[in-house]
Amino acid sequence: MTDTSRGTAVIIGAGPAGLTAALELLRRTRIKPLILEKSSYMGGISRTVNYKGNRIDIGGHRFFSKSDRVMDWWTSLLPVEQTSEANQRLVYQNQERALTARTAALLAQNGAAPDPEFDDLVMLVRPRKSRIFYLRKLFDYPLTLNLATLRNLGMFRALQAGLSYMASSMRPIRPETTLEDFLINRFGRHLYRTFFKSYTEKVWGVPCDQISAEWGAQRIKGLSLRKALAHHFKKLFGSHAAEIGQKDTETSLIEKFLYPKLGPGQLWEEVASRVRAEGGEILTGWTVCGIHTAGDRVTGVTARSDAGEQFFFPAQQVFSTMPVKELVQAFDSPAPPEVCEVSQGLMYRDFITVGLLLKRLNIREQGEKLLKDNWIYIQEPDVLVGRMQIFNNWSPYMVGDPDKVWIGLEYFCNDTDELWHKPDQEMIALALQEIERMGIAASADYLDATVIRMEKTYPAYFGTYDRFHVIREFVDRYHNLFLVGRNGMHKYNNQDHSMLTAMTAVDNIIEGRRDKANIWAVNTEMDYHESRGDVPDAASQERAATAVS
Repeated sequence: MTDTSRGTAVIIGAGPAGLTAALELLRRTRIKPLILEKSSYMGGISRTVNYKGNRIDIGGHRFFSKSDRVMDWWTSLLPVEQTSEANQRLVYQNQERALTARTAALLAQNGAAPDPEFDDLVMLVRPRKSRIFYLRKLFDYPLTLNLATLRNLGMFRALQAGLSYMASSMRPIRPETTLEDFLINRFGRHLYRTFFKSYTEKVWGVPCDQISAEWGAQRIKGLSLRKALAHHFKKLFGSHAAEIGQKDTETSLIEKFLYPKLGPGQLWEEVASRVRAEGGEILTGWTVCGIHTAGDRVTGVTARSDAGEQFFFPAQQVFSTMPVKELVQAFDSPAPPEVCEVSQGLMYRDFITVGLLLKRLNIREQGEKLLKDNWIYIQEPDVLVGRMQIFNNWSPYMVGDPDKVWIGLEYFCNDTDELWHKPDQEMIALALQEIERMGIAASADYLDATVIRMEKTYPAYFGTYDRFHVIREFVDRYHNLFLVGRNGMHKYNNQDHSMLTAMTAVDNIIEGRRDKANIWAVNTEMDYHESRGDVPDAASQERAATAVS
């Protein structure tokens, strides 16, 4: 077993993976974590932006995982709110669960679970609703061929969709190499062109036939029209418990999820607070510019502060969540030419959110003041916006004035595009013009706005990605260097996957395991390998206890 009783782990980046690694190290080893974060905030793309009391969740983060380990980790930090369910028991992953330790402690002290009206450190239980906006109408997502969908499509389009789906079911595309193949095989060519093509190409900026099918395998996994229909009929005719986590439910079909009262950044700010309280260190405004090696080890990193100071940080272990392209460039001994070539060819998509505060929306639920959606996919080809968040529905506490509507219009681009460089006022004018054109809201109801840009939000599955194994073989030779998280692995992970990569890396350190295959395997199988490796077995838990004691 590796000696974990001393030394420092330098962690590059204070996003979900980096902060998870830090807290895991503090709680399970004697290694001191030192996080170097180039920005001034915690959480990476999972941060929450507070604009005049109105909070923005960048991209939308549902707190759901098929991993017990992650669900327990979240709720130990932010206990679940008091609900009407008897005894405040959670039912998920086909198990009825007792309350987390923290929630149980609060119950013992106060006689009740946390109440979000009075407590801030609390997870809300939120309903999930997403729809597609197409033909200036709202369609259920996941797609179901119910009466509302048929009415919105019209009989001719509906007949085309049905025949197209039957044709794809009988003669699927083989081999399935592109995202276009993946979607046509599961939804039929007509529904693919109607509901997926425009939005997906807005996100990635390239045609679907140039994107690897691996993207669909990770992000959509087992979802198909057949499963969506089966789920719909089960809802109509079957009995089901109101479950917060549902292990046998495809991620895109989840109907309830947990959500921090004040947005995802609240949880990561709490994690950062605990890291500092338990002996870790977090330095903001420091950009890593050098990775120093000796043989098969990384000896430390050099970072530069916003003030221009440069400093070498020695390290026993290094966790990297920085973009792979930048990591390869930072090695003191130049990487082999092929590694440099592949890393330079990796591509990313960048992300702009325009937060709009409005008096009202023009479209709403019948008899309601507001739509119920968390987000809406904009499939209309005559506008640039790709998705619309309604922050009121993520958490009512995200909005300063509950009588107002707080939305985020999301644009996907490259940092070389004209859109990325538009001044804020031009982006706001574009967003207002587009929601008015679609009939969603009137510019006369506009009250205020802000613009947020996030670089390298989406690691892309094109460019030189098909040769990524060359980079992986190069970095894996350094036994104390762990690539974790979304950009750290150039892998389109959700935050729970990013957390699991960090947890698995800490497991490996404790166990003295040098092979990184189990880290790279996270989010490549449906259940995240939790049947065997997600929760440490008794032996590894004993080794962890030995390392901590």
